[in-house]
Amino acid sequence: MKTFCGRANPTTGALDWVEESEEYDYHQEIARSCYADMLHDHDRNEKYYQGIRAAVARVRARGEKVVVLDIGTGTGLLSMMAVTAGADLCYAVEVFKPMADAAQCIVEKNGFSDKIKIINKHSTEVTVGPDGDMQMRANVLVTELFDTELIGEGALPSYEHAHHNLVQEGCEAVPHRATVYAQLVESDLLWSWAQLQPMDVDGTRLVPPPAVGRCAGAHSVCDIQLSQVPAHSFTPLGPLCTMFSVDFSKPVSSASQCHSARFAAQSSGRAQVVLSWWDIDMDPGGTIVCTMAPSWTYPQPDMAPWRDHWMQSVYFLPVERRVTEGEDLTLTVCHDDYSLWFSMQKHSQQDAETEAPPCRPCCTCQAHLVWTRPRFGELNDSHRTESYVSALRSVLKADSVCLGVSDGSLLPVFAHMLGAKKVFSLENSRMSKQVIEQVLEANSMTGGVQLLEIRPDQLTSSDLGGEQISVLMGEPYFSTSLLPWHSLFFWYCRTALAGLLQPGATILPCSASLHIVAVEFQDLWRIRAPCGTCEGFDVRPMDEMVQKSLDFRESREAEPHPLWEYPCRALTPPTAAMTFDFTQCVSQQPITSQGSLPFTRSGCCHGVVLWMEYQLTDDITVSMGLSGPIGEQVRQQGECEWKRHRKQGVFFFRSPWESSGDGRASVSYSLTFEPSLGDIKMDTEST
Repeated sequence: MKTFCGRANPTTGALDWVEESEEYDYHQEIARSCYADMLHDHDRNEKYYQGIRAAVARVRARGEKVVVLDIGTGTGLLSMMAVTAGADLCYAVEVFKPMADAAQCIVEKNGFSDKIKIINKHSTEVTVGPDGDMQMRANVLVTELFDTELIGEGALPSYEHAHHNLVQEGCEAVPHRATVYAQLVESDLLWSWAQLQPMDVDGTRLVPPPAVGRCAGAHSVCDIQLSQVPAHSFTPLGPLCTMFSVDFSKPVSSASQCHSARFAAQSSGRAQVVLSWWDIDMDPGGTIVCTMAPSWTYPQPDMAPWRDHWMQSVYFLPVERRVTEGEDLTLTVCHDDYSLWFSMQKHSQQDAETEAPPCRPCCTCQAHLVWTRPRFGELNDSHRTESYVSALRSVLKADSVCLGVSDGSLLPVFAHMLGAKKVFSLENSRMSKQVIEQVLEANSMTGGVQLLEIRPDQLTSSDLGGEQISVLMGEPYFSTSLLPWHSLFFWYCRTALAGLLQPGATILPCSASLHIVAVEFQDLWRIRAPCGTCEGFDVRPMDEMVQKSLDFRESREAEPHPLWEYPCRALTPPTAAMTFDFTQCVSQQPITSQGSLPFTRSGCCHGVVLWMEYQLTDDITVSMGLSGPIGEQVRQQGECEWKRHRKQGVFFFRSPWESSGDGRASVSYSLTFEPSLGDIKMDTEST
């Protein structure tokens, strides 16, 4: 049996359906799961263990037999905690069959199979009764059904069903309660991910379309490692508000609800963004708390636990509104059974209660469907814009005929503003074309750029009105690109367009280089590291299952990660490992590169990072990786700063390598770019 999977094709810029073996989805699901991250989260595990012990003790004190229902058991860790704490019987529910099989193996390995029953079903399909999955209703409910938004994995419907069908009235619950917090802030950095900002192009102001400014944007949460957003990059306009709590020991409703918090503005500014996180009380008294608060809320930031399975949330208000210090404000959160959204009112609580609940935001301008949030941030990066404008200014002439090849790019608009004779742009979709049309119309440039919804290999001279291209330009950016080198699709486009170029045509960028550096991650290594034992329980079968799935394919491939969220140290100098000459057509033969990276700093090397840099002109280069020199000061010790708006490629080693930093040891690498695939394969070894 075969399965078809969507995969980016860097040679065509399209999403291809590729036939894979029936095991592919299975291994992908396991290899890219967060199980290792959760098992390494000692704070989470410890708090759950404390809460479970207390809940079991409370039931025991009532003279009752302790029957536990563990929904979403995963490895079976929480069930084993419950039995160790004195539970008589535990029903462990896990819908994902490979995980349920692993849990069964782990439970047996730890000697708990007589008291833990693994049920491979969704909890809403579990039956209770003499012939059911459960012989009786449980009096202790243990779950880990949460995501960064708390309810995004369907926690509310699952709890609702469990209380009606699977647990006793008045049951103990671990966690007992969840509370959602929110804070209204002003932040140019974060707001730049939601709205297109005015920009200066050679002394002329380019303004965003009015429809974009009025649009509430995409409704989905922006989940990030908020600890990596510096506190100086936003201004709190109000206090941290307690928005709502959910008591999991009582019947839970998944019906849509709204909750409001009223406060006086703490400072004047522009209300733009809501920062949000939650915590869970593992006991009724709230003495055992697991919080998702970012590190800058701690007296000692380095004491904050790190986790990637639960982060923090950023919500963008439908419109930016100016507020004055002392002004009476109401922050409202609404939720359905899977998601949250926020709004702000500048009126009294009494008025707010008479208003209709705010509608879920949705994009009406199409820009938020064409541009991702990182892409908005990239387009709003003024330093980046200046690099492209300077490069265009240096190559454009009064008779230049330009063609832009990038998805939803403003480069063709810049070229028109800089005086090019004719400008064409290839757009990958009707929606992308309409967004750029809005930009042109808003700036009285309608028709200044001819937008063609044509693939590069289908473009003809008649499409260009008989003109030959003198400047072929790209950022390059393509929405289907996953890994840094997937943007080499620009090179394939340049090759397909060779017959339409003037002799000596300018190609911008003229070349690209792939860079590599070996690093020590502060925390990201946890997502790939085996756990061995967790809180005293042997979970090696889980490690073995994950490694087997990684070995199926993932361990031989790089992974895309936004490394600005994941601090790391460079243990070697960064090196340009490969160069791609865009002034020539794509090579017919594979391009190979071998080299070594000497360890010049001591540390634990977890893998290598790869990124692209594009040479726009002889003296202008833009990086999609490092945003500045690697820190050389004593306190920095190789600290890396990464571009916020592109993901870098990470190739994790199967096990970490220790570096003494004396330069005698190194990472040897071998890279191969295969033109027929548009992909790069990599091998490394320690020498």
